[in-house]
Amino acid sequence: MPIPATDFPKTQTSIQRFWLLLFATVLLGGCSTVYYKTMEKFGYEKRDILVDRVEDARDSQNDAQETFRSSLERFQSVVDTPDTELKEQYAEISDAYEDSLASAEEVRDRIDKVEEVAEDLFDEWEDELSLYESASLRRSSEQQLKDTRVQYSQLISRMHDAEDRMEPVLQAFEDQVLYLKHNLNAQAIGSLENELVSIRQDVDYLIRNMEQSIAESEAFIQRFRQGG
Repeated sequence: MPIPATDFPKTQTSIQRFWLLLFATVLLGGCSTVYYKTMEKFGYEKRDILVDRVEDARDSQNDAQETFRSSLERFQSVVDTPDTELKEQYAEISDAYEDSLASAEEVRDRIDKVEEVAEDLFDEWEDELSLYESASLRRSSEQQLKDTRVQYSQLISRMHDAEDRMEPVLQAFEDQVLYLKHNLNAQAIGSLENELVSIRQDVDYLIRNMEQSIAESEAFIQRFRQGG
């Protein structure tokens, strides 16, 4: 598995190490075990990768909020300016839909990457519990694992809630683009205005869900950085 550019240690400032790690990535790509071991050689554990990927997912949701807000405004501008050339109006909302679609795909991809490393981290943690000689340390680590899983479950649930709310907005955007594409006339523009109310409600709901997910991400990041 190639190492995502965003997975390089954010505190790493050595250009030489960057290129060495990039070179190793090219040679070792395809195996997650080798990938993790390579990252560990540079002092970068799974927990660090997880935190970075949660940060990336948070950032992608921030970007998505702005994209969906902007797209809604562009749809609104088409309705508010019926005297604009119809082809220009179609191009405007078509671009807005494509931007929203790309932003949604980025969010989904970032969430997938969070889940991937989280599953590997928890599997490793579970396996290593049996290596303890000290029963008290094992119980302590096991409790930390349970607590972290609960925290992660809340986080990923919020992320998926926000992810799910993107679909009805994207579908509504696509419907409007298709409708205008096949009905390039003034009546088509007028009909969009009726649909815009429900679209705006969907976007507002989506943004609220994303804000909750972002807040949960922030809390998760802070807990991990404070040691669990």
